[in-house]
Amino acid sequence: MNRRKFLKFLLLPSLILTLKNITAMAHHNITEKINYTNAKWKQILSPAQFNILRKEGTEPPFSSPLNNEKRKGVFICAGCELPLFDSNKKYDSKTGWPSFWDVIPGHIDTKKDFKLILPRTEYHCARCMGHQGHVFKDGPEPTGLRYCNNGLALKFIPYSKDTQRTNEID
Repeated sequence: MNRRKFLKFLLLPSLILTLKNITAMAHHNITEKINYTNAKWKQILSPAQFNILRKEGTEPPFSSPLNNEKRKGVFICAGCELPLFDSNKKYDSKTGWPSFWDVIPGHIDTKKDFKLILPRTEYHCARCMGHQGHVFKDGPEPTGLRYCNNGLALKFIPYSKDTQRTNEID
């Protein structure tokens, strides 16, 4: 057994416990809903973000720089910074909005939307209830889903080089 494998063997149990603690803390933070007043949201968000996140608006297609984001990282809610999507679940749906084929489990909630007469499934951030977009059943495998997101409802946090290196080792 080489030194690297030996160190991994020694550190693995503590790493597993640490990850379980982080997961428990993240889950705890998710369940604590954020219920700001509209006045508070207007202080935090730009007018366009407020329209999308709080009034369920939609940005014009092909207007978001996140549409072309190709780096490794995580997409977080622009309202409360809850991680919603991993970059490895993003794909080009050719619709004009950032699209993902899966979400970070437990980080979104859904409801039926009848604004266009036919029902659609709207999804929003599980913590702040900020409107993100709609989910459709025309996405790629393995889920067959397309989470069509407003770019202004998200922020992108790239992984650091250390994070990328750790992911490559494992």
